[in-house]
Amino acid sequence: MSDSFSKQVSQGIPDSIPPMPPDLPGVNHAPARPDVLTADEKKLALKNALRYFPKEWHSKLVPEFAAELENDGRIYMRRFRPSYEMKARPITEYPARTPKAAAIMLMIQNNLDIAVAQHPQELITYGGNGTVFQNWAQYLITMKYLSEMTEFQTLVLYSGHPLGLFPSHPEAPRLVLTNGMVIPNCSSREDYDKMAALGVTSYGQMTAGSFMYIGPQGIVHGTTITLLNAGRKYLGLPPEADLSSKLFVTSGLGGMSGAQAKAAVIAGAVCVIAEINPLAIRTRYEQGWLQEIENDLDRVLIRIEKARSTGEALSLGYTGNIVDLWEKLAAEGVRVDLGSDQTSLHNPYLGGYYPVGLTLEESNSMMVENQETFRKAVDESLRRQVRAINTLHAGGMFFWDYGNAFLLEASRAGAHGILREDGTFAYPSYVEDIMGPICFDYGFGPFRWVCTSGDHEDLMITDRIAADVLEAMAKEADPEIKRQILDNIRWIKQAEENRMVVGSQARILYADRKGRMEIARAFNDAVADGDISAPIVLGRDHHDVSGTDSPYRETANIRDGSMFTADMAVQNVIGDSFRGATWVSLHNGGGVGWGEVINGGFGLLLDGSPEAAERASSMLSWDVSNGLARRSWARNPGAIYAIRKAMEAEPDMKITIPSIADESLLENLFE
Repeated sequence: MSDSFSKQVSQGIPDSIPPMPPDLPGVNHAPARPDVLTADEKKLALKNALRYFPKEWHSKLVPEFAAELENDGRIYMRRFRPSYEMKARPITEYPARTPKAAAIMLMIQNNLDIAVAQHPQELITYGGNGTVFQNWAQYLITMKYLSEMTEFQTLVLYSGHPLGLFPSHPEAPRLVLTNGMVIPNCSSREDYDKMAALGVTSYGQMTAGSFMYIGPQGIVHGTTITLLNAGRKYLGLPPEADLSSKLFVTSGLGGMSGAQAKAAVIAGAVCVIAEINPLAIRTRYEQGWLQEIENDLDRVLIRIEKARSTGEALSLGYTGNIVDLWEKLAAEGVRVDLGSDQTSLHNPYLGGYYPVGLTLEESNSMMVENQETFRKAVDESLRRQVRAINTLHAGGMFFWDYGNAFLLEASRAGAHGILREDGTFAYPSYVEDIMGPICFDYGFGPFRWVCTSGDHEDLMITDRIAADVLEAMAKEADPEIKRQILDNIRWIKQAEENRMVVGSQARILYADRKGRMEIARAFNDAVADGDISAPIVLGRDHHDVSGTDSPYRETANIRDGSMFTADMAVQNVIGDSFRGATWVSLHNGGGVGWGEVINGGFGLLLDGSPEAAERASSMLSWDVSNGLARRSWARNPGAIYAIRKAMEAEPDMKITIPSIADESLLENLFE
């Protein structure tokens, strides 16, 4: 353990005002946020920021923080960004009194690693505004508290703010955190902009604010599954076929969307992805996630046809606006098989979507200096994008919303043809059509783990263990879930050659309730036996069976009228907390936007002890079964099957199963 690193982490706020750290080279910066505060509110924001520092420092910090607020629309406290390298270190290098605290510190640093985070100096991991902490003081104090924490304390974070360490007990979570939880009537975009500028709330997205992000690998697997099943569902491909010679067109190469390039190649497709930010597209290329870059649309079309004709799997990044790409494809009559979008439309007017006809720099200036004109440009751009998509759809393309609020924002922009006469969307959400009925309803979701040793050999051992568990399950699997298991066996066996790791030594696969429990048990045994050299952190994306209530994404295939309720996500976090989670989180916003979704997650440390095995079994069972029970009650056939299987495995589980009404009894009743 480095004495300097250990000392700085344990210190928290330094003893004296540190020098301004140098800007990191080649790092993406968050765009400036609009000036939304009155003069009195700006004074309040400064008073809020100064609370973290000794009074004698205030006279020096006031002009500096005021300048940040004017220039960035936020107070990031850039001066207090630590001088040590931000990366996930082996768990033994953290100055902690309990391994659970050290594991949380590791996960926090991974979320802010410059190789992982979208805007690391502004503490944003992905999605344009997916925030780990609101400012660097919160990071410093949180790390200090974690270095001091014992098994008889729990740390509480309010939207990144470390409220403090509270007396607790060893079976309680070591950390409980919330992000963006506001009164429902105060959950508009305007409310968020103001409260975030004041420094009293934050947008944690999903795994950014819960310290469970593992780089774009976290979504590669889900995207691969989505693409393969889209081929099966829309294109009539057999289960064993890939997407050879099929063209997939989409947008975005940022923190989450960057996964599309890798996933498309794994699925065998020809994929063209538009990205307006040259730095983002270059980053994905240098990381090996994107194969080629092109900035000329005529050459893009030539490259598409060459790859198609040979069956080559290709990821081609187009440096430019997605609308220009869609319109070129439509004008030239190019046959597109599959289409989607992963611009950050949960945040359309603050850097999540860049309108056609403006450069990146022009947009970044206009969104701050002329907000109304920028809004109109975004809305017109969305209308043009939908027109081109409609044209290609008429020619045979299958298009879906990738859970980024594309359909929602396009409808709000007045895009023609995006809504049917009955008010429903003309195109499906990928959860509504693919992920929900094929995966979530059967309990399959993005289960993930991190090897806290930082040793790649440990990761390869976990891959083999997970593959062994799944292969044993596949031999006995019912037809309803056998294909899902086989897809995941293929994934985990190819994971090493696909070079997924960015940041921590982490892995993801889609496992069901039984699979998660069995894999966790096998991992814990391997840690106990010394086959794996250090504890393992278990977690998942919030985008899962039970973790998220989101009517335009995770719960889009729940059609009993409850898709807008949020009992499931809240209950899930509560249940995880007393069944053994090491930390739990609950968020407003994520994926489709602030006020549009409630989601939560967990982290659980497997240290090889019998107690860890018991906690994992209890918590993981609940973490999946809660969502299965809710989806079953919505009359989803896959979930009814899955929850019955769960009850057979656990006699103490008693779930209310719906009685299915005869449709003929209801016909013509209220005409």
